[in-house]
Amino acid sequence: MPDVTYDYAGRVVAVTGAAIGIGKAAAAAFAAAGADVYLFDIDETPGSQSAAGVGTFMRCDVTSTDDIDRALGTIAESHGRLDVLVNNAGGFGVQRTTAEVHVDEWHRLLQLNLTSVFLMSQRALPLLRNAEAGRIINLGSLAGQVSSYKASPPYSAAKAGVHALTRVLASEVAGDGITVNAIAPSAVLTERIVQLRDESERAATARSIPVGRYQSPEEVAAWVLFLASREAGFATGQTIAVNGGRHMSQ
Repeated sequence: MPDVTYDYAGRVVAVTGAAIGIGKAAAAAFAAAGADVYLFDIDETPGSQSAAGVGTFMRCDVTSTDDIDRALGTIAESHGRLDVLVNNAGGFGVQRTTAEVHVDEWHRLLQLNLTSVFLMSQRALPLLRNAEAGRIINLGSLAGQVSSYKASPPYSAAKAGVHALTRVLASEVAGDGITVNAIAPSAVLTERIVQLRDESERAATARSIPVGRYQSPEEVAAWVLFLASREAGFATGQTIAVNGGRHMSQ
């Protein structure tokens, strides 16, 4: 990444899943760079806390078109445009095998991790087209790239879909001056990971990573800021692997 200090003064940014983890870190980083930030999340208490001194919290279920339209409508009324959309909301709660996954869980996780990205992006396009240089950054995962990274089957399938949707949408909107890119992190030390894995499990994971540690949400947020910048305007349709060398493509 270029060694620059980003200036997002006057730019309007929406981050989904912004109550905790990568979304929270990205929202704070954009705010520190001067952006007018909207934090979307379904969890009101942590969302409001994360928004304090950072931006405007809006309760938004990213699987609900009514919620999405209401949240984006507020931005439209206030600004008439959206410069940056960060599709970060997602995740899974329990790691299962394919044989163990119930069909209801399959549909729920695809809706949360993939359909939400489609809905948010589709409905934000009119506002992004009003921006001078619109940006969409999608949070994918190493789980959507390689089978050796163990995760929930529907989560892995959904994240692979996010990477594919990123490429398709990028080709569709390039002529509008909008770039669409994805980040595929792994082993990010978020609140969810701390809850799902005990200290010994986290230590074992860290030993499996060539750089020897988890990455912080702030490190992923740094890539989000770069891809949203004007300096990154020639990159589109890309999935950036940020995994500490856990998987190195040819």
